[in-house]
Amino acid sequence: MEPMSGVAHQTRIVAIQQALREMGTIDGWLFYDFRGSDPLAYRVLLLDPTLHVTRRWYYWIPTSGEPVKLLHKIEPHVLDRLPGQVQPYVSWEQQRMLLASLLRGRRQIAMQYSPFNAVPYLSRVDAGTVELIRSFGLDVVTSADLVQRFEAVWTDEQLESHRYAATALRNIVDEAFAHVASCLTNERPLSEYDLQQFILSRIRDAGMTTSSPPIAAVDAHSADPHYGPTESGSSLITRDNLVLIDLWGKQTAPGSVYGDITWTGYTGKQVPAKPRMIFEHVRHGRDAALSFVQDQVATGRFPCGWEIDDVCRNTIRAAGYGDYFIHRTGHSIGEDVHGNGANIDNLETQDGRRLLPRTCFSIEPGIYLPGEFGIRSELDVYISDREAVVYGVPLQTEIIPLL
Repeated sequence: MEPMSGVAHQTRIVAIQQALREMGTIDGWLFYDFRGSDPLAYRVLLLDPTLHVTRRWYYWIPTSGEPVKLLHKIEPHVLDRLPGQVQPYVSWEQQRMLLASLLRGRRQIAMQYSPFNAVPYLSRVDAGTVELIRSFGLDVVTSADLVQRFEAVWTDEQLESHRYAATALRNIVDEAFAHVASCLTNERPLSEYDLQQFILSRIRDAGMTTSSPPIAAVDAHSADPHYGPTESGSSLITRDNLVLIDLWGKQTAPGSVYGDITWTGYTGKQVPAKPRMIFEHVRHGRDAALSFVQDQVATGRFPCGWEIDDVCRNTIRAAGYGDYFIHRTGHSIGEDVHGNGANIDNLETQDGRRLLPRTCFSIEPGIYLPGEFGIRSELDVYISDREAVVYGVPLQTEIIPLL
């Protein structure tokens, strides 16, 4: 039988309490879950996400002192791995009474809540539960920075897994474009779906897995940022096509993190002027954002996600294509390809979270011309204490002629 409380869990709680003390204004962090409603809680608290849980549980971590588990008597062991005193409940009245008693004397607590749902990734606690906590006279504040610190920060092993994934994906890009060229040269039919499946097979051959199949899009389909080819309805790849591929994957070992890159090629010997021009605007936006991050981090300043988005977006806007850049500049990367750290966003949301050392995110601006084509260029940036590094090089500097 496993011990009631693991060393890793004890260490995590000590670290959380230290973080709470450093913040200075919060009395504690309240976790709440009902039937897996908060996957972030399971990640942060190092819990098994496959646990069979059918009743509400609360886990209170005060700034100092012993944590408390509020558990239904029918499921008294679901938090056994965590330290703390158990307070069992049966009825809803008892649950509310115990919760009110537990939080008495507190003024401000953190929960997985985002004001005005500004950061949807973080907004896991339902409005009714927030109302309940506020009814006790408490101020509920967002746990966004805490979650990022304990869920988005990588270990050395995770960094190595990202380096592997980014390098493998970069090699697969070359293999995929070589496959397109070979099929065209030898007059073998190849559809977007066929190319997608080729890339998927190479991801698996590299010992990796992916949350969903890669994107392979030709011409007008590339103007749809999340286009997904189907077996029966995808276009054939022929000569003089623009081909966009977006691929992501991670190793299969537990705790591995993703790489995620996007490249474009052209099935001819010379890329036409308009795609070349659009790529240049995208590349300038990408590189401006990357340079901004590198310069800031080198001085010891870690910018907010929205600041980087502004740098990239303003570069593309100055070129006259701001209205065709219709998504955020990038996203956090972790065990999920879209992670739970700061996103590079001042469009879909205004992400005011600061980037943290030992986290990773994508920079992937795009310009999408409906009915014509779209260009996106994506790289991943890992931040250390004084450096912003890109793995999976060389980076794309021009659309690749494939023939």
